Amino acid sequence: MDNVNRESTSQEPYWNPEDHVAGDADSGAGTAARMKLADKAADMKDRVTDFGRKAVDKLDESRETAAGALDATATTLHSRGDQISGAAHSAANKIHATANYVRQTNLKGMVDDIEDILKRYPAQTLAAAAVLGFLVGRAFRRYD
Repeated sequence: MDNVNRESTSQEPYWNPEDHVAGDADSGAGTAARMKLADKAADMKDRVTDFGRKAVDKLDESRETAAGALDATATTLHSRGDQISGAAHSAANKIHATANYVRQTNLKGMVDDIEDILKRYPAQTLAAAAVLGFLVGRAFRRYD
């Protein structure tokens, strides 16, 4: 056992602190390199910080532009919504009036009204008759 203990203590260390004395030429060069590296790191940190600050500023500007575009879109939707709503109300009112007409007018009265419209608008009547005839003709041709 004594041989094992002697052999392990007789080995020399890999690095001997006495070999590197403070104030050596190697130590001064190492300090200068560390300082140069620290300066470059500080410069890089400043550049990254500046880049981040500029990116945040650009995002803030873009945010304002986007918010303005969203406001304009909302305003347009409100105005168009009112127009669509007005058209829907107008159509509903016409349908309601038609329902009242059908409820209050007998068949003879409706025929008289249609004849009156046909006499007042002869060109439109002929165009409507032509379109209706074309559609009926196509419908029958499909079934053959």
